[in-house]
Amino acid sequence: MSLADVEEAHAETGRIPRHEASIRRVEHPSEIFEVGQEINAEEIGRWGEGQLSLSARACENPALRSFLLSIEREQIVTGTVSEVHDFGVFVHLDGEPDGSCTGFIRVPDLTWSRISHPSESVEAGQRITGEVIVADTRSGQVTLSLKALQEDPLVRFAAHVGRVVTGPITKIIPFGVFLQVAPDIEGFLHLSELTDEPAETPDQLVNEGDPVTVKIAEVDLERRRVRLCRAE
Repeated sequence: MSLADVEEAHAETGRIPRHEASIRRVEHPSEIFEVGQEINAEEIGRWGEGQLSLSARACENPALRSFLLSIEREQIVTGTVSEVHDFGVFVHLDGEPDGSCTGFIRVPDLTWSRISHPSESVEAGQRITGEVIVADTRSGQVTLSLKALQEDPLVRFAAHVGRVVTGPITKIIPFGVFLQVAPDIEGFLHLSELTDEPAETPDQLVNEGDPVTVKIAEVDLERRRVRLCRAE
C-alpha cells in the first residue's frame, strides 16, 4: 500500500521508522523511497489515533515474505547448518528463496546438555530438524529449537526424588553449591546442608570437583530446579 492510500481509504497516516525501511543498511530513507511512490508495508502497531506504524522491510522481498508467512509456530522444519557462532547457529531451511538464510537457533535452544560452544552440538553442513518458535517477516528469520524435539532429561529424573546419590561439585556460589547428580542434570545444595560447622561461604568447606553424597529432595519441572539435601 502507499502512504497516500492509507490516508485516503482509512483516514489514517502511516509512518515507517528508519530501521523498518529496508533490510539493507542505508544512510537516509531517500535512498529507497521518493514522494508519490507506492510501496507495500506491514502494519506493526499504532503510535497515535489514526496513525499507523509500518514496516517496509517486512515486504521488501516478496518471495521471502511468502515463505515466512507459510511457516507456523511449532511446525517441524528441516535444513542445513550454514554457520556456527558463539551466539547461535544459522540454518538454510528447505524451501527458502535462493540467496536467503532464514533459520537461526539460539544457544539455549540447541540442547538440554551443558555446552561451552554451539560447535559441540552441531557443525556446518549438518542436516537438522527443529521446531519453529517464531517466523518473523521483519527480521526475515525463523527462530528454531532443536531442544524442543529432544527428551527433557529432568522429566525422567523426577522419579529419583528421595534417592541418595554422589556427584562432583560443579560450581560454588556464596550460599551453596551445584552438584552433577546425573548426566546433563545439576542440583543445588544449600550451605546449611553442607555442614553443621559454622562457615561464611561454601569455599571454606569444599572445592570444585569434590564428590558429595546427597539426597534428591525435590525436582521442580516448572522452574527446572533440582533441590538437594544432606544424605542421612
